[in-house]
Amino acid sequence: MNEYERLLRAYWGYEDFRGIQRPIIESIGAGRDTLGLMPTGGGKSITFQVPALAAKGVCLVITPLIALMKDQIVHLQERGIMAAAIYSGMSRQEIIVTLENCIFGETKLLYISPERLTSDIFLAKLRHIPVSFITVDEAHCISQWGYDFRPSYLHIADIRHLLPDVPVLALTATATPEVVEDIQKKLKFKTRNVFSMSFERKNLGYVIRHCSDKDHELLHILQAVGGSAIVYVRSRKRTREIARYLESAHISANYFHAGLDPAIKDKHQDEWQHNDKRVIVATNAFGMGIDKPDVRVVIHYDCPDSIEAYFQEAGRAGRDGQHAYAVLLYDTSDKVKLNKRIDDNYPDKDFIREVYEHLAYYFQIGLGSGRGFTGAFSLDKFCQIYHLFTIRTDSALRILQRAGYIVYETDPDARARILFLLKRDELYRLEQTTDYEERVITALLRCYGGLFTDYVYIDLSLIALQSGLEHQQVYFVLKQLNQRHIVHFIPQRKSPYITYLCERVAPEEVVLGRDIYEERKENYSKRIQAMIAYIENDKECRSRQLLRYFGEKDSTDCHRCDVCAEHYGRINSQQQEEAHQAILSCIADGELHPITVLHSLNLPEKILHATLADMVSEEEIVVEDGQIRKG
Repeated sequence: MNEYERLLRAYWGYEDFRGIQRPIIESIGAGRDTLGLMPTGGGKSITFQVPALAAKGVCLVITPLIALMKDQIVHLQERGIMAAAIYSGMSRQEIIVTLENCIFGETKLLYISPERLTSDIFLAKLRHIPVSFITVDEAHCISQWGYDFRPSYLHIADIRHLLPDVPVLALTATATPEVVEDIQKKLKFKTRNVFSMSFERKNLGYVIRHCSDKDHELLHILQAVGGSAIVYVRSRKRTREIARYLESAHISANYFHAGLDPAIKDKHQDEWQHNDKRVIVATNAFGMGIDKPDVRVVIHYDCPDSIEAYFQEAGRAGRDGQHAYAVLLYDTSDKVKLNKRIDDNYPDKDFIREVYEHLAYYFQIGLGSGRGFTGAFSLDKFCQIYHLFTIRTDSALRILQRAGYIVYETDPDARARILFLLKRDELYRLEQTTDYEERVITALLRCYGGLFTDYVYIDLSLIALQSGLEHQQVYFVLKQLNQRHIVHFIPQRKSPYITYLCERVAPEEVVLGRDIYEERKENYSKRIQAMIAYIENDKECRSRQLLRYFGEKDSTDCHRCDVCAEHYGRINSQQQEEAHQAILSCIADGELHPITVLHSLNLPEKILHATLADMVSEEEIVVEDGQIRKG
């Protein structure tokens, strides 16, 4: 037993690695830059957590998923593994303590969001941290050809300059061949080194359901398929509407989107994960890093704008290996809506320059000035003043940000913060405090540390829960304590803002290069057309279509999707199990037999064909040169 196997058994209780986990671990363990392509549920975390324990120093894990960071850290600490994280919302002191523990302590894994890579504190401390290797999760985010490009990922290359001898492990569940090459280029791999496992999900049936009434069809599917479910929609408003519609039909449901209060998000997610609610209706903000293996169906009420997004979201069904379904509801207007997204996401250049000009008037910034200016920004108010469409204006601002003219921050991290102005012993000698004030102060001291030395981010919903008060009551109590100079309370601020990165120029001088506009618009258009082609192709197995998109040329019909069901007819699972046992009995001696021997079983052709395909996929049998034997 080697060290990796020993660690796997000691900390996780697994007897052996699965899939391509072992070769990925051995590659990064040998100090080679490594890219691992593993579908959702393939066990990505094991590929960096095990070698991190085996190596000296700290494994730096870069991931955009704060929920995933927190979840993995809890699980690692429960196993006795020292892990920590740095993310937006932590105080300066908390960050310093965390980083110094990496320098002097026993920390083995440090999770960090890509946005934090450029902070002065992190860069100053990084030079002293003994980094074993760097893990880049969701690595497709570094590629502008990927469906979820994030500019902050480009800073990872700068970290490699600081740590030239430290290898990189890049991991992703969705990447086309073009993106695979781009990831390695952007991360400055010393040599090409890719390990990939098939993206095929043998237990997952992909279904396109053409319908004129999506609400009725949604209800019909959830009544026909039992178990936990996710319903994906594109608007925050619709998450609540559909959840209420399902509840009215006696199907328990919750909703989830990025704009919800953190405490509400956690509550809705926990209720769904613990099966207190059967269905969660969500935007694409939900799902990444959520480990719920028993989801029986994922339903797309609205069409995703790329196969990558669809595949990743659909892949959240059936991670326990049991039969599950991914159903996309499609009506006659969806194709028009998909094509419209191209112009909505990439409006004309003249329109983008017009938005830039209006922005200057909005903030009263003259030509040749404005560099470094930051102002609160209301998109709705801006569009109302200048008679603009909201979606296209939002897209124009994002393109201006990519072009380097502005920072457009739509969801700033400005949670409520608090600092006690009195010392702890002075706090205990306070007189004339109300019952509500005492309950809030007690809850604060119970829930948070460091309140007397630095500002601490707080969650008013948690304080309300601990104190037995309403959220609004806690807010007013904190305002009273602030007025009495007992605490300094900074309320939550969710207002978007815009910062000018350079002096204002005339609109005709705004440069939108081909790499910023034309190439990305063309790439986005290709993804939209690929999605439409997949939906409308009802002649070829859905699984085969998806696998070919991700570069897998050799595949077999899945016998589970809507296309296969139409072509082969629906197969009763009991019939298939009986056929399975009959085939095994026929070749039980392990010798080679002519495949024609199976004709003696008198099985219906479609059942024989489907069962053989499954048995070959599961490596139970080998079929070659017209002969068959046990695998």
